Amino acid sequence: MSGPAKPDGSGREIANVLRRVRAGGLLRGMDRCVVLVSGGRDSVCLLDVVVTLCGSTGVVVLHVNYGLRGAESRADERHVRQLADRARVACVTRRAGPPPARGNLQAWARDIRYGEASSLALERDALIATGHTASDQLETILYRLAASPGRRALLGMAPRDGRLIRPLLDVTREDTAAYCRARGLSWRDDATNSDERFARGRVRHGLIEQLRTVHPAAEANVLRSAALLREEAAVLDEVVGTALGGRSRIAIEALGRLPAALARLVVVRLAEEAGGTLLPGVGARVGELRALAAGGGSAELDIGGGVRAIVEYGVLRFERREAAVAALGEVALPLPGRAGFGAWKLESELRPLTAEQAIACLHADGSVGVLDADLLADGALTVRAWRAGDRLRPIGLRGAKTLADLFAARRVPRADRASIPIVVCADEILWVPGVATAERVRVGSATERVAVLTARRGP
Repeated sequence: MSGPAKPDGSGREIANVLRRVRAGGLLRGMDRCVVLVSGGRDSVCLLDVVVTLCGSTGVVVLHVNYGLRGAESRADERHVRQLADRARVACVTRRAGPPPARGNLQAWARDIRYGEASSLALERDALIATGHTASDQLETILYRLAASPGRRALLGMAPRDGRLIRPLLDVTREDTAAYCRARGLSWRDDATNSDERFARGRVRHGLIEQLRTVHPAAEANVLRSAALLREEAAVLDEVVGTALGGRSRIAIEALGRLPAALARLVVVRLAEEAGGTLLPGVGARVGELRALAAGGGSAELDIGGGVRAIVEYGVLRFERREAAVAALGEVALPLPGRAGFGAWKLESELRPLTAEQAIACLHADGSVGVLDADLLADGALTVRAWRAGDRLRPIGLRGAKTLADLFAARRVPRADRASIPIVVCADEILWVPGVATAERVRVGSATERVAVLTARRGP
């Protein structure tokens, strides 16, 4: 089903939408934009608004054909191409693969759509514009409030999120239909948008209709409340930033002194920044996170979304648990010479030094090691990663110790241990930056030549 293709002669509806979009300021100064166009009234309106206010140069239409409605999907694609031709803009279409046998079909489609849009926008250094309206905003707020409790549910969609902009958030679905009619723009209706098998359809045609019977201004009131809460959320974000002081971790003791609401917000901020994704419900786990520190030492808690909380020596931080971590291979460290190991740069020198002179080379941060060069087995040094069961006898300690125990004693975070360079010679561990030097190669009164090793992170 399509909207009318002939203009109705009224300019009031056009001026109304253009005025609101201009007031939002999202299109001001924009020169490159990927416009997501499904063929429905909202995206058809969006494309025309973008071209009207910004011109066609630098605008490209993206349409994703999911193939879920057979001939109707193919007709949608043809229609979008015709719209792009009329607007004199480039058009890119993508075909989705087979839908998942299980799971959320709408989430699958959304992931494909935004994935394609992000790739295209990065290639062109462009913004991504979607046709979300005030009507979509209302549905989003009501759905999230029902499905996931928390302050974020009431905030709705942001007008701008990185490259993504939503210029039509201040106009309704009725406004976009009136605009298209006034401009003589046809659109295609997707029957699945009204399908009450989907939660969004039930919200649209059930819950919202009932809200209107409670109060005629119910929709406007909900949207206004969300706008006010977004403004207040910006203030709360500043408070959280002050509590963290720019750090990516917080002492459990300090977390416990915060008011409960602020502690929740701090935990949410840290977890989501580490994970790079929204983590609903993590704020409710403050008590569990504080309990991790009760036993001392180190403890972990999987909080979902591929993120884990780690408490080490009374400090809480979060990290993303990667599906697979590429193992760092062994590299040779010439003596003298240089080598790279992951994010580390290592350098070795041979110097004619006494023990006293060698010790003077050491740094408090442990980035420099000194070995008696004449005690090296064959002079060939190798750098590798830590392995389970690794042991050495450190200077000043009796007997061999496991590296795991030494890392714990030096308070080396678990997340860093696998990437620290281990310097070995003939399979014997000689030096671990910031952790230990082997007793067997310590400099002493008989030392004449010293291997001075330096290890630093960085480019």
